[in-house]
Amino acid sequence: MTVTLKEFNHSKTRTDLPDIKPGHIVKVYQKITETKVAGKKTETKERIQIFEGLVIGRKGGTGINATITVRKFSGGIGVERIFPLSAPTIEKIEIIKVTKVRRAKLNYMRDRIGKATRPKGEVVNPEDYMPRKEVTAAEETATETAKTEAKEETTEETAEKKEVVEETDEKKSSN
Repeated sequence: MTVTLKEFNHSKTRTDLPDIKPGHIVKVYQKITETKVAGKKTETKERIQIFEGLVIGRKGGTGINATITVRKFSGGIGVERIFPLSAPTIEKIEIIKVTKVRRAKLNYMRDRIGKATRPKGEVVNPEDYMPRKEVTAAEETATETAKTEAKEETTEETAEKKEVVEETDEKKSSN
């Protein structure tokens, strides 16, 4: 059985990351492996480094070669990093703020200083861009039955409340 390059690439793409576009302010959690050599012993440590900044471009579409360019200011100096989205070193990407921009590449932001580095545009709900979980048929039927049970309970409670209100009204009218 031969596996084509297209099938291989499709199987290795990540689906757990949110839909990231230029203009989003994101936190990229990246695993960093540090190796320390002391004599004959080698000690390796893993830590997670967070890079928070503005996405100024995206390349590669949704394939395995997809990358994002993130820019931030550190100590008054602009720093850019290019992150491959399908890399195993990327732990997660968290969307902090979403602004609508009218360009696919925000290279003009490189010339900006101070408050001008903030993208102008309206703020949108970041939860709209989070990845959707794949729901199995069993989970879907379970949630539907839970919803119907909740509706039945609320209708029973409202019926009981109506009875109590009617009883109190009858007592008031008899007095």
